[in-house]
Amino acid sequence: MAALVVVGCSSDTASNARDGSVDGHGNGGTTGTSSDASAAGAPFDGGTRTLPIIPIGYDAYTDWAHLPRLRIGTRTTMRSTYDRAGGNEGSDASHFLRQNANGRFVALDVAGPGVLYFARANHWHGSPWHYGVDGADNVVSESSTATPTTPVANSVYLPAASFPPPFAETWSMTGGADLSWIPLPFQNSLTVAYERTHYGTGYFIEQSFPEGAPNLSHPITQYDPGAPPAVAVGVLNSAGSDIAPTGAAVTTTSGSGSPDGGTTLTLADLHGAGEIRALTLRVSADQVVNVEHARLRVTWDGRASPSIDAPLALFFGAGSLYNRTNAEWLVKGLLESVHFTNGDVVLASYFPMPFFRGAHLELELADTAVTNVRWEIRTTALDDDPNALAYFHATYRDHGVPVAGRDLTVLDTTATEGGGDFCGTFNGMSFDFSDHAVFTTLEGDPRFFFDDSGTPQAQGTGTEEWAGGGDYWGGQTTTLPLAGHPVGAPSVLAAANAEDQIESAYRLLVADVMPFGKNARIQLEHGGVDDSTEHYQSVAYWYGRPGACLALTDSFHVGDATDEVAHAYTSPTASSVDSITSRYELGVDHVGATEIYPATTDTGRHMTGTTEFRIQIRSDNYGLLLRRKLDYSYPDQRADVFIADDVNGAAFARAGTWYLAGSNTCVYSNPPGELDAPTPMVETSNRRFRDDEFLVPSQLTRGKRAVRVRLVFSPPNQPLETNQTPAAAAWSELRYSVYSWVLPP
Repeated sequence: MAALVVVGCSSDTASNARDGSVDGHGNGGTTGTSSDASAAGAPFDGGTRTLPIIPIGYDAYTDWAHLPRLRIGTRTTMRSTYDRAGGNEGSDASHFLRQNANGRFVALDVAGPGVLYFARANHWHGSPWHYGVDGADNVVSESSTATPTTPVANSVYLPAASFPPPFAETWSMTGGADLSWIPLPFQNSLTVAYERTHYGTGYFIEQSFPEGAPNLSHPITQYDPGAPPAVAVGVLNSAGSDIAPTGAAVTTTSGSGSPDGGTTLTLADLHGAGEIRALTLRVSADQVVNVEHARLRVTWDGRASPSIDAPLALFFGAGSLYNRTNAEWLVKGLLESVHFTNGDVVLASYFPMPFFRGAHLELELADTAVTNVRWEIRTTALDDDPNALAYFHATYRDHGVPVAGRDLTVLDTTATEGGGDFCGTFNGMSFDFSDHAVFTTLEGDPRFFFDDSGTPQAQGTGTEEWAGGGDYWGGQTTTLPLAGHPVGAPSVLAAANAEDQIESAYRLLVADVMPFGKNARIQLEHGGVDDSTEHYQSVAYWYGRPGACLALTDSFHVGDATDEVAHAYTSPTASSVDSITSRYELGVDHVGATEIYPATTDTGRHMTGTTEFRIQIRSDNYGLLLRRKLDYSYPDQRADVFIADDVNGAAFARAGTWYLAGSNTCVYSNPPGELDAPTPMVETSNRRFRDDEFLVPSQLTRGKRAVRVRLVFSPPNQPLETNQTPAAAAWSELRYSVYSWVLPP
């Protein structure tokens, strides 16, 4: 019988239904967040609509139940040691922004405010690592750092109290990588530098905010290297548990059946408004081959297309349900799990899934009948403003035969479910990367593009690293709360059958979700230079609400006389018009004789003083995102940003610092031995075009239709080693695009 979901529950009931406690059942514990963190958002300007609160730091874990909330006014980026030339030099290790005068090699350098949510290295390589937080040096290493040629079994991060499991796990647990999910806040600046450079691979996920952002769960405070709060540790330790609420505030829809092959089984028709908090399927373990290719489809509010449409096994995090080692868990993730117990396999998903008028859930069987499949769907009433929430989506792609030189597109929101604009977040993926137990295809990098950017805001060092692995997990399966390699034999020769040759991985984003305001394109490189022919399938997890929350409101081309006049552009120290023929930082330029990414020509200027211009914005904005196309041959481009009302004589107010570290020249140092001295080599790529972004706080723009922008060039003082001879410092500006953050329809 379909569940009737009740709306308008009392605040006490809503709190019980979504308490964010360790066990997720309302059986005790506290959220560990401010009172604002569990509200949809405080009125921002006295209007009736509200700006959703963004949980930050450990709040992002304890408040995981609010993953469907829109994240307006923020940007998450993924930066790494990737090969700047688009290849796979050193397996994308050891490409540093610079070598400082103290001999340290800088892999990450960003201006605040923000939070570092994730850092990954291959084993202990590169450590000691130096985390420079707001000018303070925090030294981080692991217990194999002192004797890297004879690594310590059961190694741990050091200092252990600041980086404990499950938020920080080393290679001895993960199968090859040192992973840290410790939220590390910074108010003004963050750098990560390596002392050693042998196989100095790393990727980092950080979230940036405008100065004075009004919709954070708490202010960004000085970094405290103390132990994580127990309630946050409890959240990650609950992976594999039933973390959904129970009790009187929960409605349960359950059923069972033995459908014939090729039929469609309705699991539930839910009416009214509510939220799915648990979706569980159970089948006898001897039925897994029959059920793993069944398609789960979920349609929200009578939309034209299902928002979940994916093969069952892949949706729950595993490319296959073949259990080669008779493990209890194939996937023991926080939000997805595959559990073998009491002769059954239990597939569970705890992604919160809101709907506003109804939901239809069905299972389409493959050709083979299934005996006694059982299901349970638990729903609660909504306790958030519906205007602050997005639908959950799981978008499946069978990538077929890869095209040489072209990334695989895991998700393109402009081409899914009818296309159009979406406002939401990217929350991870589950994917098969081989049907033949081939691991080398994992040399391909993840590249994620948000809101029409020409440069990926997320660029990793490899697909294996993206899924938390190192050294191909040593060929072994592993499952962690937020990443893993759940199925697949170590090699073709070791495979028991064809099913055992299917290799898959998963990556879940909780605190490190990647918001977008208009569209998202998620890509994976297949092989180190897009040269693999392995068969990929993928499911992208994301939240999206139809309509944009990032609206393009103005743009202009620097160097174009008409555009400069129209935008009142002035820059007394600006150069004459520059003409640059180059490329963006993407994949390989050529595959054989075929050019994949041809060079293009654009024009602009560079300056060393002050630039001012006038821009059009939306009066209902919640801040701005400024995007600049630039010539990346100029190193460490930094400017202080000021905003003024569009009236004569209006005073400028500080908006923050716009900083892009590095250039298309990097330092590559990858000596052959663990303790060998660095071997720095300066490398310059042919990729000079880059798009970079800056967040303008809403306090300076709300209610205005136009403002003036002033950029004051302020190069950083970066003493470099003598082997680096970067180009003269300057601020490059080719094109500006202006986006207004708004609440979607």
